[in-house]
Amino acid sequence: MNNQELINRGESVFVGTYSRFPAAMVRGEGCRLWDADGKEYLDFLAGIAVCSLGHCHPAVTEAVQKQAAELMHVSNLFHTKPQIELAELLTANSFADRVFMANSGAEANEAAIKLARIYSGEGRYEIISLSGSFHGRTLATVAATGQPKFHQGFEPLPAGFVHAGFGDPRKIEELITEKTCAVLCEPLQGESGVRPLEQEYLQTIRDLCDRHGLLLIFDEVQTGIGRTGSLF
Repeated sequence: MNNQELINRGESVFVGTYSRFPAAMVRGEGCRLWDADGKEYLDFLAGIAVCSLGHCHPAVTEAVQKQAAELMHVSNLFHTKPQIELAELLTANSFADRVFMANSGAEANEAAIKLARIYSGEGRYEIISLSGSFHGRTLATVAATGQPKFHQGFEPLPAGFVHAGFGDPRKIEELITEKTCAVLCEPLQGESGVRPLEQEYLQTIRDLCDRHGLLLIFDEVQTGIGRTGSLF
């Protein structure tokens, strides 16, 4: 089947939540993709920063095939050796002592929001995030997102989220109250343009959180898992 035939089939069955490129990809190798018409592409999207080793890397392909032939999904109700080995690898090479595995970045942020609130105790529930941020498409992460265009059509959003201006730590401090439990930010914003938070700015946020007894949550969707050269 060619591009248009596959596109027509897809548009007849999928909910239109994404604006897709007018191409249907059928094969990938390294940093290159091929569509159903045989056209070759240099892939700068990498599955939206997911395929950091490229497409069909031999080591990844072999590992997936081996695991699929041994055991698939058994849920978190059971221990499995590969899951334990991954958690050990992550804790041995990062700041963390424990691992929470999630299905998506939005789910990870939801867990961080819940953790911040339950850890901080009754009456402390507000989370400060930054303008221009993007934290996911669930209702809570939409509320945390600092871009009004993503709020439209979903109001009223969950309460307890406020947004500070980008790049000025004083804007964060002005919003801290007795209800605040955490600051949530991306070290590198991607959805609103490639906007890094400077080291000095991040350190100031860290100091603010320490001084006021707040948790600091980094959403590393753009920077984590080696995307900018280090694991986190």
